[in-house]
Amino acid sequence: MLSLAARSVKSSNFKSAARCLTAVRTKVTLPDLPYGYDALEPYINTEIMKLHHSKHHQTYVNAYNVAEEKLQSSFQANNLTELIALQNAIKFNGGGHINHSLFWQNLAPKSNGGGELPKGDLLSAIETKWGSFDGFVAKFNAAAAGVQGSGWAWLGFNKESKQLEIATTPNQDPLLGLAPLLGVDVWEHAYYLQYKNVRPDYLKAIWEVINWKTVAERFSKAQ
Repeated sequence: MLSLAARSVKSSNFKSAARCLTAVRTKVTLPDLPYGYDALEPYINTEIMKLHHSKHHQTYVNAYNVAEEKLQSSFQANNLTELIALQNAIKFNGGGHINHSLFWQNLAPKSNGGGELPKGDLLSAIETKWGSFDGFVAKFNAAAAGVQGSGWAWLGFNKESKQLEIATTPNQDPLLGLAPLLGVDVWEHAYYLQYKNVRPDYLKAIWEVINWKTVAERFSKAQ
């Protein structure tokens, strides 16, 4: 029934959307890291960073571009069945690209401020919400360690309540409903080569290279 309905879709609105998609389509590309693969040693080792960026993130970029090309063709062909079938690939790979692009900016080597504690309005907001910075880290790490399988842990800003919140998302789902300020990848590819299956050790170490300057900039823009 769905297939029959899909083949019958011939609306002018659908064709208009296809023309718009063709006009604005651009491929996503792998962003350069703002530091070398070895810059986060010893907290995240060189091998992990190289594989994580050049292999895993690149795979999300490639797969998203392929899925988006198919999506464009499906619009042009008025193929609703294929449009629906492509949504998971768009969400998974597009989310992987969005999440990782933010993640790289969340990190910085010690020589460039990595691990320096947040200051000013951001620190005040953290202390108001969780009592102390250490209290925030404990809550965040508990949430991140509790992600079942693969996913992400986030510090986000709720624009309605004007408060910070800790959240988690499964797989490569991007953070929705909150402005993302800080994202930590808890897929095993982010830490297994160095920390094996001990995710809490990775979560303890990563605070040594968190770039709170970029988090503070996102916080300021989100308010």
